[in-house]
Amino acid sequence: MTTHLITGGARSGKSRYAEQLALAHDGPVLYVATAERRDDDSFAARIAHHRERRPAAWGLVEVGPGLAAVIAAQGTAGSLLLVDCLGMWLMRFFDADGQFQADTWQRERAALLDSLAATPAAVLLVSNEIGWGVVPLGAETRHFVDELGRLNQDVAALCRRVTLVACGQPLPLKAPA
Repeated sequence: MTTHLITGGARSGKSRYAEQLALAHDGPVLYVATAERRDDDSFAARIAHHRERRPAAWGLVEVGPGLAAVIAAQGTAGSLLLVDCLGMWLMRFFDADGQFQADTWQRERAALLDSLAATPAAVLLVSNEIGWGVVPLGAETRHFVDELGRLNQDVAALCRRVTLVACGQPLPLKAPA
């Protein structure tokens, strides 16, 4: 298993960097999209932009809360899973009223960490680095920032590689010795 967390701010180039790494993979690539489709033109444009950069040969699965199940089912030896992104996946655990589904989150979060430790596939995980600003005033936003920060730390601890992307430039944070 080779796992690599790629993190950075919005529009930092983290997805593009992950895609470049995936292009170098010799086996099958599965793009695991975590964003929920919305009736938002600008968000649809973001999705289209990502889609245009991906080769037609890559598989695609759109996942809801059950990310771990997809990794367990699709993560075969020789394959590469590109998960984009953990921040959008976390948003799936907030209901329409902004209430956080803590029990479901804890269960799925633990399952994700277990699936990453067990998969024979190579996995690239894209995530947002959003904790560098001020502490958000709103409770929901603060909770999101806290949960994503904790998730990123736990995923990074499992990964062989961690890269921060800023201004399109990859900065290695963790690499095998």
